[in-house]
Amino acid sequence: MTVTSPPAPAALRTPWLLTVILTGQFMAILDVSIVNVASPVIRSDLGASGSGLQMIVSGYTIVYAMLLVTGARLGGRYGGRRLFLYGLAGFTAASLACGLAASSGQLIAFRLLQGAGAALMVPQVLSMIQMNFEGAARARALSLYATVISGGAVAGQVLGGVLVSADLYGTAWRPVFLVNVPIGLGLLVMGAKLLPVGGPPRHRPLDLPGLVTLSLAVSLLVVPLVLGHEQDWPLWGWAAMAASAALAGVFVLVQRRAVAPLVPARVLRAPGVVPSALAVFGVMTTYGGFLFALALHLQGALGDSPLRAGLTFVPSAAAFAVASLNWRRIPARLHRRMIVASYGVAALGYLGLSLALGGGGHGQPFLTVSLVVIGFGLGGAFSPVLAVALTHVVPEDAADTSGLFVMVTQLGQVVGVATFGTLYLELGSATGTGLALAVTALATGACALPLLRRR
Repeated sequence: MTVTSPPAPAALRTPWLLTVILTGQFMAILDVSIVNVASPVIRSDLGASGSGLQMIVSGYTIVYAMLLVTGARLGGRYGGRRLFLYGLAGFTAASLACGLAASSGQLIAFRLLQGAGAALMVPQVLSMIQMNFEGAARARALSLYATVISGGAVAGQVLGGVLVSADLYGTAWRPVFLVNVPIGLGLLVMGAKLLPVGGPPRHRPLDLPGLVTLSLAVSLLVVPLVLGHEQDWPLWGWAAMAASAALAGVFVLVQRRAVAPLVPARVLRAPGVVPSALAVFGVMTTYGGFLFALALHLQGALGDSPLRAGLTFVPSAAAFAVASLNWRRIPARLHRRMIVASYGVAALGYLGLSLALGGGGHGQPFLTVSLVVIGFGLGGAFSPVLAVALTHVVPEDAADTSGLFVMVTQLGQVVGVATFGTLYLELGSATGTGLALAVTALATGACALPLLRRR
């Protein structure tokens, strides 16, 4: 792989820059959900144990979440272009290895490597948007970024269902990983030619104490949240989460004494950053829980195929895209009110969904209507929240801010699956779905609270 190729002229580079980095982002998000659909076939084909299957599905997310901030800091030190290409190369090679794995142990190891590659690649996306776009162009890029995040989660379920059902040449589950290989290779060629080199590397200390402390804190939170329910919430899980909270406090102390902290205080003091981060965490928590609980209801209680269940989410993703790509038409003076109102719209959609599904069945046509309302509400909130947060962040802090928001996004999804998914599983199919989604509605409305205070 060549990472020193001269970039194309800026006039030609800008649209292709977005194409390359957002496609990389899309692949990384796709691999969070696409494996869920293939997991029953993987288990029967490789003879994976229950815990082994959990690690095949969740190992990627664990490593991905744990190393996101590290990837962001390395991007700030050595250049976002270089780290994006290195991460993409690692992700692509690991995808090939996953598709060729001969045992569950091999597949687990390659999934961990795939997560590490994604953690190097993904933080550079938001950073390069911040560094290469301004004003209306940045708002449009952030809208596309948000659309990719929403669409990737849904597309993973749809594409996984299509590939597994097709059983191409008797390969069963393997295409869910191999599909990344030709795309990744194409992106490597395009990226080496088109991504901007940027300024000289910033030789800032890596803050190893901060990296180690934060990585341990995140991993001790994510691992029990991902594996807890299947193991009936063992004592070690609660101990790990308690240790995570303690390490979070240690991390704060370490950052106060660090010469080059992972998240500089000036980033946290920038207007809108902290409330926007809280709002993003809240909305991704409810969105992740919503996707998980509804997928379980459709495939478990109602017996839908993975493909049909995945297609059910398409109206929500389409509405999210429409709102996300058009919110800039609203006058700037109304953006703060629009964000708060959009959270309220999403909360009403969740409430409608809980009423539609609370008694069992598919709840049509209210199911589709509620999904459209949810997608429209979330699409009208997510992109402008990011735009507000990045407005007052200087370019040299782009990498650190990117790492913060990408980590918050990923942790929100994991926490949502653990909380709302567990609520669904503990209470039973119909009752669990209705109650879980009703709680989701209240939580989504609460996401707007950090934004009610004028910035």
